[in-house]
Amino acid sequence: MELFDLYTADRVKTDRTMVRGEQTPEGFYRMVVHVCIFDSEGRMLIQQRQPFKHGWSNLWDISVGGSAVSGDSSRSAAERETFEELGLVIDLKSVLPTLTIHFEHGFDDIYVLTMPVNLSSLKLQYEEVQAVRWASEDEILQMIDDGLFIPYGKSLIKLLFFRRNHRSSHTRSDPTND
Repeated sequence: MELFDLYTADRVKTDRTMVRGEQTPEGFYRMVVHVCIFDSEGRMLIQQRQPFKHGWSNLWDISVGGSAVSGDSSRSAAERETFEELGLVIDLKSVLPTLTIHFEHGFDDIYVLTMPVNLSSLKLQYEEVQAVRWASEDEILQMIDDGLFIPYGKSLIKLLFFRRNHRSSHTRSDPTND
């Protein structure tokens, strides 16, 4: 039985938990994380969900995603999920989420990393992941159109590709601060 910590709308952790599969109680929120891994060529590592996995079965997804379990911080959840799903060790101790998306019942912290990954060395979690590959932005957008990729908003995919090279929301520095 997996437990999720519950948070207030201000993202303050409460002393309450919920069991995976239960409905999030009214007025409380849970945390999920995603990790988008890019290579030096600007391609995103994507994973294909298992056909027997509940929710978006057989579809392709961004590199890693999952729920923070009770006791996890955002960083530890992202590190744990990356290791569980791909067998890949990442260290986020000095990394902030690139963006946080709020959804009806929680917070989704998304980490964007650029790092070398040898696909043949990954240890895919059988219960979750059937395949991985590198894909360009155009390929992922086409896969969304073709119904092969989880139907994220295309603007989110474009933003993730943009944010791999831009850690600020600005595209240039303020010339008045020189």
